[in-house]
Amino acid sequence: MVKQIPNIITSLNILCGCVAILFAISGDLVTASFFVFTGIFFDFFDGLASRWLKAHSKVGLQLDSLADVITSGVAPAIVMVQLLSESINDMGIQSFLESTDITAWSIGKNSLMPLVGLLIAVAAAYRLAKFNVDTRQSDSFIGLPTPANAIMILSLPLILHFQHSEQLESIIMHQWFLLGMTVFSCIIMNAEVRLFALKFKTWDLKSNGIRYLFLVLSAVALVFLKFLAIPVIIVLYFLLSLFRKN
Repeated sequence: MVKQIPNIITSLNILCGCVAILFAISGDLVTASFFVFTGIFFDFFDGLASRWLKAHSKVGLQLDSLADVITSGVAPAIVMVQLLSESINDMGIQSFLESTDITAWSIGKNSLMPLVGLLIAVAAAYRLAKFNVDTRQSDSFIGLPTPANAIMILSLPLILHFQHSEQLESIIMHQWFLLGMTVFSCIIMNAEVRLFALKFKTWDLKSNGIRYLFLVLSAVALVFLKFLAIPVIIVLYFLLSLFRKN
């Protein structure tokens, strides 16, 4: 029974992802974000539990990836579809599905363009499939991990809700910004770029300088930018990885 504890925690991740999808479809993106973040917490904790209990299993590995597809792939994709629907058609997913002309792909009323947001789920699934067979990602990542990408996408409704301003809303809710964010999200998850992991084998400054720099800059950003700091931190993480010494 003890060896099933990590799988139970992973199952809670799946449950959170499913609930997040339901709230996203209903238009409550803030609650959806809460459940995605909770699911990502379980995703982190199941790995710790697996190491503590020495309960690694092939089933657990596959279950973890399936959970990530739901919580860090499908859920943020649905959130992006909802944001694009509101941006382009000034309505949510349900009204969008009822009124969309299947032949209208242009930007404008009844456009199918919000469905582009579903590419996030496809890209996340592909990234996870690559991760499962890639032996190069034991101590670093190649491409942005799906939970980090989900946090970046889910930060958008949180910024709109908790740091609302006309300037921010005009940028975030612009269809071209959301489409650009979708494309950027899909590319950054599958880019052949080695990203440093936040795992400290030692605590010395020389071998962990980039990690300490990232943590300090992230803390400063969170203090001054609050939720707006989340996408900034993700981009900072990617840029620091690009320019670090291999």
